[in-house]
Amino acid sequence: FWDFLILFFCLPVVIFNEITKKRLLGDVSCRIVPFMEVSSLGVTTFSLCALGIDRFHAATSPQASARPIEQCQSIIAKLAVIWVGSMTLSVPEILLWQLAQDTSPVSGVVTEYCNMKPSSNLPESVYSLVLTYQNARMWWYFGCYFCLPILFTVSCQLVTRRISSTEKKTECRGTKHSQCERHLNCTIIGLTIIYGLCTTPENVCNIVVAYMSPDMSKQTLDLLNLINQFFLFFKCSVTPVLLLCLCRPLGQAFMDCCCCCCEGCSPDTASSEGSADSKLKTEMSSSIFFDKPRESPPPLLALGTPC
Repeated sequence: FWDFLILFFCLPVVIFNEITKKRLLGDVSCRIVPFMEVSSLGVTTFSLCALGIDRFHAATSPQASARPIEQCQSIIAKLAVIWVGSMTLSVPEILLWQLAQDTSPVSGVVTEYCNMKPSSNLPESVYSLVLTYQNARMWWYFGCYFCLPILFTVSCQLVTRRISSTEKKTECRGTKHSQCERHLNCTIIGLTIIYGLCTTPENVCNIVVAYMSPDMSKQTLDLLNLINQFFLFFKCSVTPVLLLCLCRPLGQAFMDCCCCCCEGCSPDTASSEGSADSKLKTEMSSSIFFDKPRESPPPLLALGTPC
């Protein structure tokens, strides 16, 4: 859902700015778009950490094959913690960016762009905190939104594989449950690989820009920023498709929901229900005429009836 928000709101704003050199929604988009993009990184990071913990708990559970299905309230509570935490850590982005204008020396056209500079109208304490965040932003990105999910996922997978390898000696692992667990582990690894590949260019560009920004022109910096944003958009578009393809139960549930919304599936549903009803009637009729007389004596007939 958060990937959908990024594609629905941030992508049109960025494309409109590149085409018209005007900022859609003005200063509001300069603050909201970075806030949503950084929040997206936080949601993905903490979701991967939560999935790693869940896989580790599944591997270390004494009765892994008989684990109860998690309640909806528990899942919603975890999602709320992930979303609120990610949005809280992204609040400095709202105060860090502001709209600026520049005149092109070649064409003389006034262009609007977002400048990473805290507003001087902020209170002194808030201004100092935002300035500190700006100075540490590069390493915060690299440590929290790149190293943390990758290292956490790799560590959980190594521990899970170690536990699974020791259990192979004592029990057979060719069951359907073990295959499902391996499939879920592959799904998490695939999501982590896509996330790592899409966030690596941004972190490399941030480190390069931090040490070489005085020697780089504004056009080069804008191009690097645009490339980083489109890598984020690519991640947001690929991740749901990858999740639906790798996680078969989720993909099947998604197709069933889409099929239920289509009118063309109604006859199939009716025919399936009709076939199910006919099958049930056949089974009931066969059980009435063949099974029940064998199991129990026939009922007494009422006196005075035509039979």
